[in-house]
Amino acid sequence: YGVWERSEKKAAVHYPAIKSFDSLEEMLADDAIDLVVVNTPTYTHYDFTKKALEHNKHVLVEKAFTATAEEAEELVRIAEEKKLLLGVFQNRRYDSDLKTVKKVLDSGELGDIKEAEFRWDRYTLELSAKAHKETRNAGSGLLHDLGPHLIDQAIYLFGMPASLFGFLASTRQDSVVNDYFDILLFYKSFNVRLKSSLIVKGPQPSFILHGTAGSFLKTRADVQEDELKQSIKPGGANWGREPESEQGLLHTKDGITAVTTEQGNYMELYDGWYQSLLHKTALPVSGSDAVKVMRIIAAVQKSNGEKRVVALS
Repeated sequence: YGVWERSEKKAAVHYPAIKSFDSLEEMLADDAIDLVVVNTPTYTHYDFTKKALEHNKHVLVEKAFTATAEEAEELVRIAEEKKLLLGVFQNRRYDSDLKTVKKVLDSGELGDIKEAEFRWDRYTLELSAKAHKETRNAGSGLLHDLGPHLIDQAIYLFGMPASLFGFLASTRQDSVVNDYFDILLFYKSFNVRLKSSLIVKGPQPSFILHGTAGSFLKTRADVQEDELKQSIKPGGANWGREPESEQGLLHTKDGITAVTTEQGNYMELYDGWYQSLLHKTALPVSGSDAVKVMRIIAAVQKSNGEKRVVALS
């Protein structure tokens, strides 16, 4: 329908019939708009989302939901008071690799989980050309960038932990924001480790799970982001299909088995929103779900600052 374009007007190149708004206020004043998607730098999410809610719009926000847990909680309160839908685009729930991990967990073939490790590593020594990513602000740094993906995946699969220990660091030359994190989530009978670094040259498994009956190792190989960058439109039969060479390995008493990878599909989130808007079903990822992610981020910052384990209420 329409998009707010602050500088160059590019949307019409691909969507000639689309409206291009010159300001947020102009867009929010359009009564034909029911849903606003906020896909801007993290430090702007709170302000833009609050304004959209105040104009009685449903809102889907890019991760990280907000810069702080307090901002996230306030937005959820506003949405609830106004009976509006508020959700967050935690698209990595719909990655082929995570869907495969969930399939293995649900199968029970690992037995009781005792340990899991999720990693998201890159090799990027240079600072980002996007200034907001390399400038100290409430939403900058790797913890707010890739952290929400890993944290949400852990909550999605295992629920909220009882406590955690977190460590943050700046490892690249001249970096002033955190570009490394190591988070240990403590559950009742197992631990989950979440790690991310921008200085990892050699590839390693991104998902490692150990249980009483077996282990599962899987690379992070979802292809959807690369397909979008190539202007491939979602929906084809081969959309979101990983190469067979990236299959995860299941280790049990019967030996080692390659597990067929599930098909990734970000469109499942939008299908869920369609059902929520028209049929009042539960949102795929609600604002309340994302508040949990923000509370863990806040606890990681507290743990890093105080160098201690932090309990989660």
